[in-house]
Amino acid sequence: MKKLFCYSFLLFGFQTFFAQNFSRKDSLQGGLRLERTSYDVLRYDLNIKIDPKEKSIVGYNNITLKVVENTSKIQVDLFENMTVDSIIYNKSRLTYIRDFNAVFIDFPSILSTEMPEQSIKFYYSGKPIIARRAPWDGGFVFSKDKNGKDWIGVAVQGTGASLWYPVKDSQTDEPDRGASIKVAVPNGLMNVSNGRFIGSEDLKNGYTRWDWEVKNPINTYDITVNVADYVHLQDNYKGLDLDYYVLRENEAKARKHFEEVKPMMDCFQSKFGDYPFKDDGYKLVETSYLGMEHQSAVAYGNKYFKGYLGMDLSGTGIGLTFDYITIHESGHEWFGNSITSKDIADMWIHEGFTQYSEIVYVECTLGYEKAMKYANGLRGNVDNDRPIIGIYGLNHEGSGDMYPKGALLLNTLRHVINDDDKWWKLILDYSNTYKHKIIDTETVIAFFNKESGMNLTPIFKQYLYKTSIPKLELKVNKGKLHARWTNVEKDFEMPVDITLNEKTIRIYPKNDWSSTKLKVKKIGQVQVLDNKFYINVP
Repeated sequence: MKKLFCYSFLLFGFQTFFAQNFSRKDSLQGGLRLERTSYDVLRYDLNIKIDPKEKSIVGYNNITLKVVENTSKIQVDLFENMTVDSIIYNKSRLTYIRDFNAVFIDFPSILSTEMPEQSIKFYYSGKPIIARRAPWDGGFVFSKDKNGKDWIGVAVQGTGASLWYPVKDSQTDEPDRGASIKVAVPNGLMNVSNGRFIGSEDLKNGYTRWDWEVKNPINTYDITVNVADYVHLQDNYKGLDLDYYVLRENEAKARKHFEEVKPMMDCFQSKFGDYPFKDDGYKLVETSYLGMEHQSAVAYGNKYFKGYLGMDLSGTGIGLTFDYITIHESGHEWFGNSITSKDIADMWIHEGFTQYSEIVYVECTLGYEKAMKYANGLRGNVDNDRPIIGIYGLNHEGSGDMYPKGALLLNTLRHVINDDDKWWKLILDYSNTYKHKIIDTETVIAFFNKESGMNLTPIFKQYLYKTSIPKLELKVNKGKLHARWTNVEKDFEMPVDITLNEKTIRIYPKNDWSSTKLKVKKIGQVQVLDNKFYINVP
């Protein structure tokens, strides 16, 4: 089954533009210039009202920042269909110029690095873009539950958080001191956002405001709203608060179904380290769209099915033993939310590792052999259409292969390292070393090289930057087994395991034919363990 889904739900399958089609708009959203790099966001305080009838938003974002390079102008982003009402600094209005989705704000004097932290209050309003098919395209979802009550959500990964609120819309910067999200909605409805619930206030105008506080740094696309007539289910597992917000008619179903979270937490915390947002708790929030990894408020829309809406993406049957959305989107709490890529061109750092977390979960619950079967089932979802790495500085993601091929790359690296104690220590150390950090592909490669004590760079480069899969060719010459890699870069090297006479043996092929010095009469005596390595064998 090919990609009629989109895994963790970006526009991978729908992006058809390439470098020659990029515009100034793309550069403004994806690039880094002084107006962006001159300041560091310390905190967002978002205070808005959502009108379901008008499908509109009005409010402000108070942006607290620290100047890191002298400037008199900064860039804040807000989609051009939204209205800038005013931008206030020291009780005065600032002037600004809009350029597509970028808002270039002028200050009356130079902002110096010697100044204490500053803040601007950015007032705005408008009707945000409505998603046609969330979460595959970014935008708001205005729907109704079975009782006719409003049910609202938003998903903007890849599209940009500036679709619905003013923000420095770049993954290079997260608010160091977290955020508050205060959302007023019509009485009788509840809003659930990231972090901890602080309280609610009846505004005496037909609206109630729901206040949430995030203590940790957070990806801007992770900040979310979820509006519905929710029932709140509370639990605590080994000191971690588990909160579930579900539609009333699904309360009993959810209580049973979400028990899966507990073995998942045991597994992920044992392999990836402590849940990275304990201060903010862990939530699953029922949504009308399929799902999204909104930090500490994971969007859940899998309709309480096992698998992916009742389907097994691996085609092995094993994918029907767990809820894909719960496991995959929760895996993002470690990979994507805690460890974040600087540029969406490196989104495999989110998606490859998170799809690999599914394999890890299967191994925790069903054992190694089932995990390998599940992993190899994902091969059918790889298109090898274009590189996993996108184009930097242009808000451009690589191929959707970043999910299955990224996971298969990691599974391959595990078997290249060939020492499970070292492997699991490496993965745990990676998660802890870069916890709450923003990194790039080169950082990942350097870490894996150092911790493994091996040069894994050629392997990373082949799978991330090339579309061809290494092909292992074998032949018998003068009673000896010879091997070589084809379909690879000239500097490619990777060991691989074979079985011969019921023994597992490691060989080290290169680009040219070389003897393994193994005595073989017929090539049929040799079996390549390609279930452990993502390679092609004729």
